[in-house]
Amino acid sequence: MEVETSGTPTLKMLYLLDVNALVALGFDHHEFHTRMTAWMQAEKFPPLATCSITELGFVRVLAQAQGYGFSVGQARTLLLRLKKSTSLSHTLLPDDHDISHLPAWVKAAKQVTDGHLVQLAGGHGAVLATLDEHIPGAYVIPRPLQAAARSK
Repeated sequence: MEVETSGTPTLKMLYLLDVNALVALGFDHHEFHTRMTAWMQAEKFPPLATCSITELGFVRVLAQAQGYGFSVGQARTLLLRLKKSTSLSHTLLPDDHDISHLPAWVKAAKQVTDGHLVQLAGGHGAVLATLDEHIPGAYVIPRPLQAAARSK
């Protein structure tokens, strides 16, 4: 909880990072790493969350993509270090949502995980944070110019 200058406590939004946002944050050479860090700074390092799906996806993407050059063990170590970073407030969300929670807007196979993550985040009082502009109900992490403007 933060306290505004008026003395009124305000709650910071908890953001569940999707796999792409998590990879962009954790891998310095990712094309959207600057976008992620600019947003983090503009939002004064908001509380972040992951879940088993996003953590496993992080490891899979870094180990599978040849351009990243990580082994499974190296990707796992990178994620564990990121989660322990002193500049991050991190929460692991338990995943207790079965298929009955999948939103009605999910019509295609490629939307299944996104729909699940939106509902999981909402069920924990969080919001899914993503770089993808096509996920209903998700917060799109702004580009650096947008993030800087929001913080003023």
